[in-house]
Amino acid sequence: MAIPVVLITGALTGIGRAAAFTFAENGAKLVVSGRHEDAGEALVAELRALDTEAMFVRADVRHEADVEGLVDQAVERFGRLDVAVNNAGTEGRVAPIAEQTPESYAGTFDTNVLGTLLSMKHEFRVMAAQGGGSIVNLTSIYGEIGLPSASVYVGSKYAVIGLTKVAALEGAASGIRVNAVAPGYIETAMMQRTTGTDEVRSSVLEVIPLRRFGRPDEIAAAIALVASDACPYLTGQVITVDGGLTAGWPIRTEGM
Repeated sequence: MAIPVVLITGALTGIGRAAAFTFAENGAKLVVSGRHEDAGEALVAELRALDTEAMFVRADVRHEADVEGLVDQAVERFGRLDVAVNNAGTEGRVAPIAEQTPESYAGTFDTNVLGTLLSMKHEFRVMAAQGGGSIVNLTSIYGEIGLPSASVYVGSKYAVIGLTKVAALEGAASGIRVNAVAPGYIETAMMQRTTGTDEVRSSVLEVIPLRRFGRPDEIAAAIALVASDACPYLTGQVITVDGGLTAGWPIRTEGM
């Protein structure tokens, strides 16, 4: 079996970084991307220390020329693209609807939604020509349920789910599988920014059945499984990884 070539956007921190190491441990060749050159090259050095073939491409998913160049460089280096993990994202401005602005909307949707759309556009271009591939988009449990003061973020993650389902329908005839992974509360810098105080973190823990926050490597494991040949009939689905939180959502959030 050929060694898979995996592209990961937003790979420099959090879930994206964990995914890079998970795929490396599984023997993949990696193209990691983000906006910061120094961090990208440092990540590649760590991956190569694990005997992984890896390259960094600086790209901002909000700009189509960057995304096109990212995909083209991956194919130029490795000859194909088997898996793409569209992880680049932002929480945007956490504030009530009445305080959101066109700028806060654009700042979130341009990364989370436009970035995912542009990434899939150019991933499809390559995967369709080679006879197939697997794409995993990162959404959130809040792409399926509401969250006060996160209207723009929630809306963007709803949109990613919609894009995933349509892309799965369009890609099926070309052998392209498209799924999404929806994390719950995961110990990342983004979660730390949004949960804020110890009091908020404690209240969140009370409604998670497993009584702990998830780890980035646990989401990475789910991404790798969904993307792999172990799930050849899986497409158009959203895989929730949240410690059981949404299993009891209507009851567990009562009174919060």
